[in-house]
Amino acid sequence: MFSIFSIKEKRIPRSRYYFYFCLVGGFLVLLGAILYLAKRGLFFTGLGHVVNLKRIFDLPFFLVLIGASLGLKGLLHRFSRGGEFGELEEDVIFSSKTFANFMTRYAILLAMLVLVVVICVIQPRFMQIRVALDILTQSSTRLIIALGICFTLLIAGTDLSAGRMVGLAAVISTSMLQTAVYANRFFPDLPQVNLYLPILLAILACMIFGALNGFLVARYDMHPFIATLATQVIIYGVCSLYFDLPPNNSQPIGGVRPDFAALGQTKFLVGSAPGGFPGISILIPIAAVICVIIWFILNKTVFGKNVYAIGGNREAAVVAGINVFRSIMGIFILASCLYGIGGVLEAARTAGATNQYGAGYELDAIAACVVGGVSLNGGIGRVSGIVSGVLIFTVIQYGLQFINVSPMWQQVIKGVIIAVAVAIDLTKYRRK
Repeated sequence: MFSIFSIKEKRIPRSRYYFYFCLVGGFLVLLGAILYLAKRGLFFTGLGHVVNLKRIFDLPFFLVLIGASLGLKGLLHRFSRGGEFGELEEDVIFSSKTFANFMTRYAILLAMLVLVVVICVIQPRFMQIRVALDILTQSSTRLIIALGICFTLLIAGTDLSAGRMVGLAAVISTSMLQTAVYANRFFPDLPQVNLYLPILLAILACMIFGALNGFLVARYDMHPFIATLATQVIIYGVCSLYFDLPPNNSQPIGGVRPDFAALGQTKFLVGSAPGGFPGISILIPIAAVICVIIWFILNKTVFGKNVYAIGGNREAAVVAGINVFRSIMGIFILASCLYGIGGVLEAARTAGATNQYGAGYELDAIAACVVGGVSLNGGIGRVSGIVSGVLIFTVIQYGLQFINVSPMWQQVIKGVIIAVAVAIDLTKYRRK
């Protein structure tokens, strides 16, 4: 498809290739510094006649951040093979084939970057640190759920019960963590229990249903789509029955305790001056820690290696002596634990819950994983890709809302992205 854009093959030493990273990174840092100084009126005052400095908002900060990241990447790779510039591995090849592979691999990311530029042109206020932190905060619980569902995708399965487990965890935790003075308490006579007891009970409830999913898939070789679909219906029914208990009678649960709400609403480094730094949500470091834990599990443990092996070829995994039953059970139980954590944090962030919480979350999580490079055929996927997939979806959704795009059109765009991502995944699979 790219034959009309024929590119003559060219080899570039890898040391020079990463030197270009440092060069581009340094240029962006310098440009960001110039714009910042000009905006503050310290130097380059004539620049204001060329650029409307009031409409660039926090663009200088983002340029410096991107430039520093590129420069750091270039430096790390240049010195990663013994500390000498000339001791790196094979040359980097530029050709029509590598260009086509690059466009196929990063098509969604490139489309998102174009969309971000368009949004910034339409509404420059999108270039604010506050907006970026809002996007990271909204991505945090979604990322935790996506990390859970990626385990089921890595074995060429899926988990349709994820969203309902999120709702179950939210309802159970909030029902037992209301203030004593709240008029419509779920349990009027329940004393103020330790904060972590209801949270652990909510996560444990999810893990029980996760074990049921794993048992149906591992013991009866039931397709995960059917097994988790059945469990999804059961969980929603159980959650609705619990939610309908008197005296609550299906009323939204509110009045949560301040210590519980703090788990999802606390912010660090909040600026004291008006218009100062908006602060970093506690959800962001929580999601980051969970990412590190999941990365370690997938890349540094026997269990993680078994997950990839089962997803790549289950028969070969059995021949290699892997306990497939135990591994699949562990996969679904671990995934449900992450759903439970995501549900608890989402309830804390919104300070309430209903039995409808989490509806459709599993589809967004699956889509984010696929966009992030997790193959539906199993055995392929990285934590970094999942992080990028979640961020891509959140940026697109937040950005379209920011410029007041109709919710109906947002659904159309989301559907197109999912279809394109799956088509790209299947294309890469056929090539291999």
